[in-house]
Amino acid sequence: MRRLFPVTDQTAPGTPADLPVGAEEAGREWTLDELADAYAYPEYAGGEGPEGGRALLRANMVSTLDGAAHHDGLSHALSSDADMRIFGTLRGLADAVVVGAETVRREGYRPARAREAFAARRAAAGQTPAPAIAVVTAGLDLDLAAPLFTAPSVPTLVLTGAAAPRDRVHAAEKAGAVVIVAGEGAGVDPARAVRALAERGLVRLLTEGGPRLLGQFVAAGVLDELCLTLSPTLTAGEAQRIAGGPAVAVPERFALASLLEQDGFLFTRYHRVRQ
Repeated sequence: MRRLFPVTDQTAPGTPADLPVGAEEAGREWTLDELADAYAYPEYAGGEGPEGGRALLRANMVSTLDGAAHHDGLSHALSSDADMRIFGTLRGLADAVVVGAETVRREGYRPARAREAFAARRAAAGQTPAPAIAVVTAGLDLDLAAPLFTAPSVPTLVLTGAAAPRDRVHAAEKAGAVVIVAGEGAGVDPARAVRALAERGLVRLLTEGGPRLLGQFVAAGVLDELCLTLSPTLTAGEAQRIAGGPAVAVPERFALASLLEQDGFLFTRYHRVRQ
C-alpha cells in the first residue's frame, strides 16, 4: 500500500504524528495497527473540543469509476482484500455501526465480531469488545431469528420512529434488541438518531449505508467524514450512487484528509469543512 496524500517526509520536521512510519513502502501490506492509526477518530469525538462533545459520524462506502455503489445489488463485487482490511479496521475503531434495514436484508448482516487485533485499543478507549450494530428502520421488517439478533456479542440496536408498529417493536425487544425511538412519526430523524446514540456513550459512529440512509445523513448535515473506496471497475447500468434521496440546497464541502492506493484501488478519507 502507498500513501499518496498527504505527502510526507518522515525525516522532515512537522510530519503528522498519526501517520505510520515506513508504511509508504510500495507493495508492503500495512499492519492493522498502522491502519488503525491512520484512521483513528479525532480525539475530540465525544469529548471537549470543536465538536462540542457530540458524536462523530463517519461513512464507509465503495464506488466504481462510473459512480455505482453496488453491482447486482451487492457491494462485495466492487471490493478487494485491502478494502476489506480497511472495512474491518473502521469497524474495529467504532462504538456502533449504523446501517439501514434494506442493507441488512440485502447484505445478510451479521453481528460485528470482537477481534484480538483491536482488543487493547478498544479496552483503553472504554469500548465494548465489538461495536454494536444499529439498524435504522421505520417498519421493523427484520428477520428477528437471524444471528444479528440471536447471537450478538453486544445487543443489536434498532432505531425507529414513535409511530412504528407496536407488535414489531415488542417482537424486536423480545428477541433481545434495544429499541430506540429517534423520530416523531414512523421514520427516523437522522440528527436525533446520532444524538440518541451519543447519549448512550456511542460517540464514534460508522455508517455503511445503504445509499438511502447515507443520503439522509447528508441531507441532515450530520455526516462528519467520508471514507470512500474508488474501485477500478466500470459497470454502467442503473445502480445507485453512494448517496440517494433529495438534494441538499447548498453542496456540502469536504476536504481531502488522506489518500492511499493499492492494486489500483484508491482509499480516500474526507473531513467535512465546517464554516
